[in-house]
Amino acid sequence: MCGIIGYQSQNKEAFDKLDEGLKRLEYRGYDSFGFATISEGNLLVEKKIGKVSTSSIKPLPGKIGIGHTRWATHGKVTEKNTHPHKDCAGRLAVVHNGIIENFQELKKDLILKEHIFLGETDTEIIAHSIEEFLKIGYNLKQAVIGTGNLLKGRNAFVVLDSTTNKMIAFRNGSPLIIGIKESEIFLASDIQAFLHETNEVMYIDDNEIVVINGGIEFFNLKNGEKIEKRRIKIDLDSNVFEKGDYKDYMLKEIMEQKETLAKAINQDAQKILHVAQEINNAKNVFFIGCGTAARVAHTAEYVFSMVADRQVNFIPASEFENYKHFLLPETLVIAISQSGETADVLEALNVAKEKKSRIISITNSPESTIAKMADFPFLINAGPERAVASTKATTAQIALVILLAYACTGELIEGDKVLLDVAGKVNDMLNPRYKEHIKALAEKIFKKENAFIIGRGINYPMALESAIKIMEVSYINSQGFAGGELKHGPIALIEENTPVIALVSEGKTKEEIISNAIEVKSRGAYIVGVSPENNEVFDYWIKVPEVDEVASSLVNLIPMQLLSYYLGKFRGHDVDCPRSLAKSVTVK
Repeated sequence: MCGIIGYQSQNKEAFDKLDEGLKRLEYRGYDSFGFATISEGNLLVEKKIGKVSTSSIKPLPGKIGIGHTRWATHGKVTEKNTHPHKDCAGRLAVVHNGIIENFQELKKDLILKEHIFLGETDTEIIAHSIEEFLKIGYNLKQAVIGTGNLLKGRNAFVVLDSTTNKMIAFRNGSPLIIGIKESEIFLASDIQAFLHETNEVMYIDDNEIVVINGGIEFFNLKNGEKIEKRRIKIDLDSNVFEKGDYKDYMLKEIMEQKETLAKAINQDAQKILHVAQEINNAKNVFFIGCGTAARVAHTAEYVFSMVADRQVNFIPASEFENYKHFLLPETLVIAISQSGETADVLEALNVAKEKKSRIISITNSPESTIAKMADFPFLINAGPERAVASTKATTAQIALVILLAYACTGELIEGDKVLLDVAGKVNDMLNPRYKEHIKALAEKIFKKENAFIIGRGINYPMALESAIKIMEVSYINSQGFAGGELKHGPIALIEENTPVIALVSEGKTKEEIISNAIEVKSRGAYIVGVSPENNEVFDYWIKVPEVDEVASSLVNLIPMQLLSYYLGKFRGHDVDCPRSLAKSVTVK
């Protein structure tokens, strides 16, 4: 997702604060950036293609300003399409996150009113729409409210007005938060942009605007009425967002799984039991998510079948509306999201709410929109995750799903024992020698353009997730399959020395997945075994601890995360910010 930063001070220059804020949002993924400030009544704008941290840009004077990192959705990566965007008169500058679903219709209307558009983005219509409202006698606040009410879709924007020296923020479905430090006011799409400066915040909720002009005033978008808001202190140290001794956030977060698995398990037993009762009482249960979170939701189908002898359903959140006919007030929807702001999940939850279904969320963000929409929000306690490719949040989510399944059978204590055993073994597994062993494998195969991962049972969704990780970070065309599906098409893709990674667990699927590995080896595949025991079919063996079969999903995934990381490094990619990807996907 794109990043937004805003700043106003009575006595300090804005640019350095804006620049630092954008650098702290770099993890989100973007392709261009820009700044706008007001100095002596003049609107100043600078834009660049590339990264904030590696580009030189002339500091802009002024004590109020906005900045933006853009992830292209509408229009190519060009300076004309880079935010901030201006109105015709050059009075206003706008930065925006989200997608305006009806922008073509709005743009046609504005062109008829002789507005001139310079780029291809949907964002530009915001500046011209506000300008049009100002022309017919609205004040700035009224013009922002009028424009906000025209937009369809999930959006957040900030407008800077050089005439009134005001900054106004709008939110409907895309996150924004205020930070306060004495005479300084920060505004950002993520608290990480300013947490190093202040932990005192004010939350902007959907259908609200905020007017910043030396003070902070909240208003309701629908009726324009003023809203009173509390200031809140966040108990979070900005140091948790730093790399420390690691070169990359991704490696740091993989290694943090020594601690985050234990944190995910360390839940209030009464909360776990409450959610378990909700699951047991529900007529039907749907787990939903997108991308990696969808693979966790898929894993839940296997976990509940194996542990609780209970059928639950997995649906990708983007497809959930097609199943709305099955939703009842007795239905339970469990939404999984690392950021808690995933657009397709939010759309799915709106469908659930229309049907009066119950909602439980499993997120890493307590103040996220998904957590707020849930009847019962559940936190995984993994701590901030900055690399775009999710690692520690994923295993924490899987651990929590396993814990819930045990709780549904009245065996929460047994679930704790299983997962504490796993956490201890992961702690032993993640050592320097283990990393070097996986790095050596990456060096052997990083020039390959295709890789396949196979698994059976609970390791089938882990094969899919492993493929996602390799694709995300190394750009190798990787595909995950159920081992039994190889003969039904995928085996035709196997060529000499094609890497095929078999995820093996000590359980009923072991012999079958080994048999599948033998089949593809006979076609020339290079077999990598991820397994507690070595096997003669393996050309390369990655040892994992022997654990309960349901928990093999955790120990088999972690070495695949490390392999993805090292493949990306050997191929010379930015492993923290892969191309075309964003940490929080807030557009459909």
